Amino acid sequence: MERKSPTIDQNRRRFIGMAGGTLAAAQFGLVHSASGQSEPPGGATTETAALFPGFSAESVKTSGTTIYVLRKGTGRPLLLLHGYPETHLTWHKVAPRLAEQFSVIVPDLRGYGDSGKPPGGERHENYSFRAMAQDQIDIMRGYGHDTFLVAAHDRGARAAHRLCLDHPESVDKVCLMDIAPTLTMYKGTNQEFATKYMRWFFLIQSFPVPEHMIGLDPDFYLQDTFGALNKTPGAFAPEVMKEYVRAFSRPDAIHASCEDFRASADIDLEMDEADEKAGRKIQCPIHALWGGRGTVGSLWDVLATWREKCAARVTGKALDCGHFVQEESPQDVLTELHRFFLS
Repeated sequence: MERKSPTIDQNRRRFIGMAGGTLAAAQFGLVHSASGQSEPPGGATTETAALFPGFSAESVKTSGTTIYVLRKGTGRPLLLLHGYPETHLTWHKVAPRLAEQFSVIVPDLRGYGDSGKPPGGERHENYSFRAMAQDQIDIMRGYGHDTFLVAAHDRGARAAHRLCLDHPESVDKVCLMDIAPTLTMYKGTNQEFATKYMRWFFLIQSFPVPEHMIGLDPDFYLQDTFGALNKTPGAFAPEVMKEYVRAFSRPDAIHASCEDFRASADIDLEMDEADEKAGRKIQCPIHALWGGRGTVGSLWDVLATWREKCAARVTGKALDCGHFVQEESPQDVLTELHRFFLS
């Protein structure tokens, strides 16, 4: 009789059994409420709430999970999406200023921060950029915004790319920060990219290897990640790093972030290839920003990569910083966002 390979869920159950049953399952976010969601952790600390003065904090139920959202302001709606391994907090230097002229909505992506962490699915589809994009549509329509602006960084920018393709009628303009298209980057992988973006290839390994290794010392892993990508000493205040450690260090958060990367190397690439074959492109103007001292701009012609993916105008520039542009160079980001969104 042919022996079948174990499924992802079977491997997961085997690991849970070895690690101690229900307790280990709860630690890895695999014990869910009746709705199928893992319970979100407690809210952000008082210290970090002070970084978003006057913002309301809400939990918004979407079609796939529950999303933690901050919002403030009036004017044109502006959605801000964070990247890995951060949370909404990455926008604390720019969101209060933007809220003076825009209606600013700042969520934690599913799987991150204080948002829900649903099961990944057999192909990690619940952490695909399509699923993340649908969360944003549900949030914005729930607030009465049928069309809106988007500024997004890193993983959030990849979700924004998918948002523009799946819901072209909803996005007026999009600013994408420190990324080239996912498919472009995977197709162009070489030794330099694989070395500098090691996490793209480590986090996609099968459960539970990356989860276990990160979980042995998540504080060290997080500090190393920021240290490798940040090129601006002093960009991250101690209270900000403390909050990133709090949000990231839960085993279910570690697992969810791995599922995000696994999806991007699997089902997301399938969607991107289908778009490429069909000639489907972003229809709204793009403004691309990237760290001039980072990896993306040194390995790709960022504007050229987005012009291949967009039917509208593409503008942009490098900023004098590393990967975390909105935290390393906030005044430049504010200037660029105001110029782009208000023109």
